[in-house]
Amino acid sequence: MAARELTDRLAGLDPPLRGLRLSVLAGALAGGVTIAQAGLLSRVVDLAFLARAGLASCAPLLLGLVALAGLRGGLQWAQETGSQRYATAVRRSARAECVRHLLKLGPAHAVWQRSGAVSATIMGGIDSLDAYFAQYLPQTALAAVVPALVLTGVSWADLISGLVLLVTFPLIPIFMWLIGSRARAQTRRQWVILARLSARFLDALQALPTLRAFGATGAEASILEAATERYRRITMGVLKLAFVSSLTLEALATLGTALVAVEVGLRLLYGHVSFGSAFLVLILTPEFYRPLRALAAAYHAGMAGREAVESVSRLLRESRSGIAGEATRSGRWHAAPSLSGAPTIRCQALRVQYATQNAPALDELSLDVGAGTTVALVGPSGAGKSTLIQVLLRFVEPLTGRVLVNERDLADWPADEWRRHVAWLPQVPRLWVSGGTLRENVLLARPEASASELDRAAEESSLSDVLRALPQGWETRLGERGARLSGGQAQRVALARAYLKGSALLLLDEPTAQLDAESEARISESLARLMRGRTVLMVAHRLTTLERVDRVAVVSSGRVVEQGTPDDLRTTGTVFPRLWAAWRGAS
Repeated sequence: MAARELTDRLAGLDPPLRGLRLSVLAGALAGGVTIAQAGLLSRVVDLAFLARAGLASCAPLLLGLVALAGLRGGLQWAQETGSQRYATAVRRSARAECVRHLLKLGPAHAVWQRSGAVSATIMGGIDSLDAYFAQYLPQTALAAVVPALVLTGVSWADLISGLVLLVTFPLIPIFMWLIGSRARAQTRRQWVILARLSARFLDALQALPTLRAFGATGAEASILEAATERYRRITMGVLKLAFVSSLTLEALATLGTALVAVEVGLRLLYGHVSFGSAFLVLILTPEFYRPLRALAAAYHAGMAGREAVESVSRLLRESRSGIAGEATRSGRWHAAPSLSGAPTIRCQALRVQYATQNAPALDELSLDVGAGTTVALVGPSGAGKSTLIQVLLRFVEPLTGRVLVNERDLADWPADEWRRHVAWLPQVPRLWVSGGTLRENVLLARPEASASELDRAAEESSLSDVLRALPQGWETRLGERGARLSGGQAQRVALARAYLKGSALLLLDEPTAQLDAESEARISESLARLMRGRTVLMVAHRLTTLERVDRVAVVSSGRVVEQGTPDDLRTTGTVFPRLWAAWRGAS
């Protein structure tokens, strides 16, 4: 089911699917050619050694044998090539589909995922699909078709031998099932341990500076060593099962072949079967078990591939941020109308429910943001402020309710086109071009921007001071995650992006919350210039932020419980005074 679901989900697989069908057909035809070869060979031996026929009378049969050998080789090549092309196409399409799906889910979904486990699925897991789709699936079909053809040929030559094969045939599938049930549990456990180990290792690499600062590298190394040892033990257990099962299945195939050889030999000895028929049966009997032995050899690789299929399918089934009933409207307009000025934003009864939480993140939240006004969201952690920002960024779709932009439903706008009109400044800016230059990181906002526009954005955001301090100016490489920049400098890069983008709607998640006083003052000045004439919705954590807002909305338990100007709510509100006192006490 998971394999079918995965192949149905992948786009553009019709030619490779035809390749898989061609592979199975080629394998079945190769089995038929094998039967014909065995018939010709038994006839040649019968004529040459028993009938004492001359070489001339056997020449056509020998030429037929050579032709059939060439045909069989070509069919086997077609079988292997078709299955390998199918597996390559599935692997390539699965990796591309996973990346597209993760991009569609957005960064809000990544909060609930361990990136190491996701990386293990996209890289090692999808690589494991090769053996499953190239070997296991085609061999499963051939294990049903080819033995049936061989059994027909053996039964036509000698009915008793056909009955012996028919009786011994179920032994191999039964033992495969008995051993496979244990092997599948071990393989699933191996996959889970690998995903956890990958996640832990990536977390340790990302936190290595912190671990070194606190002298915790030794403890973390011990944890990784123990996890690696658990993975080694489970892997060796899986290999042990694979070797034992292969030995068992080979023994069963050998036993079946020996039973046929003994009964045919005894009957030939007493003259109850002709030499030609006996010779044909002895040639075909190993071919009867060959597809089953090949399936047994690919069985454990198929087990690992099946777990990878399940993992990839689970990843592709995940909805945006775990929200049940995710909205499916993708935009009725081919392109979003352009915003000529600052828009009005109206949130009407928004409800968002994460699968990982019992209480809704937004519970019938309603909020109006006028054109060109600045509204601050305040409230305790977990109140729903960041979720509302994610809804406006189209990273999260609400279960119920809607967002109106200039009285038009936001859900009907194409998400990518809508984000062209939105600038977002988080607390910790992301420098996405890993190891890229400063110019490349700023141009992410608008790649077609000219050099003069880039310089103007640097001046407005105070990034020009950073430029003068860098050795190569715009061409300075920032290192992994902007390692060469301080927090304040990285925030100026984010501000420069916002200036360069020139969006009419500005979403701020307290971009000065983690800066020192001097950096905060510089960034605040730049922000004041950026906010002028734009519609702004910000998440506020500091008193100084409220000095430049028009209205304050107090959010609690997913709802807006109070609204008003900062001066009014400071003394007359019911919830805001307590937050104000808490802020003053903390400061």
